Amino acid sequence: MKNTNKPILVIKFGTASITHGNGELNESVIAEIAKQVAAVHDRYNVVLVSSGAVAAGKRFLKDYAGSISERKAAAAIGNPLLLNRYTHYFFQYGIPVAQSLCERSHFSNRNQFLQLHKTYEELWASGIIPIANENDVVSDLELKFSDNDELATLIAVGFGASMLLFSTSVGGVLDREGKIVPLIPEIDEATFSLADTSKSSLGLGGMVSKLTFARLATRMGIQVVIFGIGTPEGVSLATEGKTGTLCPPQPCSMPARRKWLASGSLVTGRIQVDAGAQKALEKRHSLLAVGVREVLEKFECGEVIEIAGESGEVFAVARAKVSSDDLAGDRRVKNLEVAHADEIVIL
Repeated sequence: MKNTNKPILVIKFGTASITHGNGELNESVIAEIAKQVAAVHDRYNVVLVSSGAVAAGKRFLKDYAGSISERKAAAAIGNPLLLNRYTHYFFQYGIPVAQSLCERSHFSNRNQFLQLHKTYEELWASGIIPIANENDVVSDLELKFSDNDELATLIAVGFGASMLLFSTSVGGVLDREGKIVPLIPEIDEATFSLADTSKSSLGLGGMVSKLTFARLATRMGIQVVIFGIGTPEGVSLATEGKTGTLCPPQPCSMPARRKWLASGSLVTGRIQVDAGAQKALEKRHSLLAVGVREVLEKFECGEVIEIAGESGEVFAVARAKVSSDDLAGDRRVKNLEVAHADEIVIL
């Protein structure tokens, strides 16, 4: 049995990293990934988050134009192709792999998320590496709005990973002159203006996505490294902070449940509160209906919502104890609790 108490390492490989320009899987890169990950496998419980299914499958579809239904069909073709190649190359190092197709909605239910974690622990106990991917075949949300940078971050934050690695087709975050930025002490708005945030033609994300989710992960106490897939021994060097762009973790004392909430899980609604309510929440009080100015986006009881102040800026997330319909009907009942203090996270 393997030790499941090892630190958790989440590594995300994007479409541009593992495919050729025509979308076909790059066998030499996948072989190199297996070699590099095998080198750190004994030290970490590893989760691979791999894109590439849509790119791998689309060449089999006639007159592919990139519609939602075509992307779903391409993913259905590409998923087994992708897993087959990972299985083949990891087998050479005696490491079994398992497929884990996830939907963003799996992260909005705490119990379901904990079950996912337990499944991964069972896999780790037998030395198996889960390979996670968004379930493109059924998920509209991923295909339209999100990417696997988000999935990797949700897993890292929710599972309490010590490190999150984003692999790219370049060597790390590049500045406007094309030079690698070796260290970003804290990711802020200035970071986005200084970095070259151009996007690959194959993937959905790009550097903006990586920096956005790296900011969330570092604020949750996770070290993030953005490194180049072509770097020899890149994974090992990245775990040591010796290649790519290092984004060190920020101090964070949140318990696991609040980290899961703060990750955004699956935000479904939004409300705006007055200044008095915002001050109360920042002092760790519960949110009462009397402080709600407006329901900006509807939600159901138990769903995760964003809370915006009078300026419109979101400053907190919470798990709602009522639905937006209930809130609209009973708003003037002063003691109606919209969210309990233990279910609110100030961002």
